[in-house]
This record gives sequence, structure tokens and C-alpha cells, in this order.
Amino acid sequence: MSVEIHDVTAEHRFVLKVDGEVAGFARYRAGPDRIVFTHTEIDPAYEGQGLGSRLASAAIEMVRERKLGIEPQCPFIAAYIKRHPEYQESVVS
Repeated sequence: MSVEIHDVTAEHRFVLKVDGEVAGFARYRAGPDRIVFTHTEIDPAYEGQGLGSRLASAAIEMVRERKLGIEPQCPFIAAYIKRHPEYQESVVS
């Protein structure tokens, strides 16, 4: 299984592909100093494989590399950050 995660800036979302097929995404709003995560979704056919966590981790890491803050309005991203305290320092309100 090949998994790729990319930021599709024109669509304001991080996209997760499995074997070339879109399997999920994390939608966001971009601000001058932060990314506001608004919604995350994994296709039901791919649920239960840890792909949501892989998407969250990769998206958060890409935002951190850009030296931007993270505003987790999406419940999934917020819960992921709560379970991974190493990302707390990037959270802004």
C-alpha cells in the first residue's frame, strides 16, 4: 500500500492518497501566521487503518516546517494534538 500526503493549496486541504486514489483530506483556512484546521475526513473504505492519524501527523508537521501556528477547530485534529503533547507548542488560539 502506497500512501502519499500533499498540501493542495488551491483547494485549501491536505490530501491523503492510497495507491494513487484519494482516501481522505484535512481542510483548512490559511492565515498570515496560522493554519486553521476545519474538517478532516477519511473515506469509509479506508477507516480503521490508521490513515487519519497519518494524515494528521503529516499535515501538522508540514505546518510546523513553515513556522506557522495551528488552530485545531476540527475535532479530529484537536483530539490528535491532545494525544500527542509534542504538538501543543504549535497550537494558537
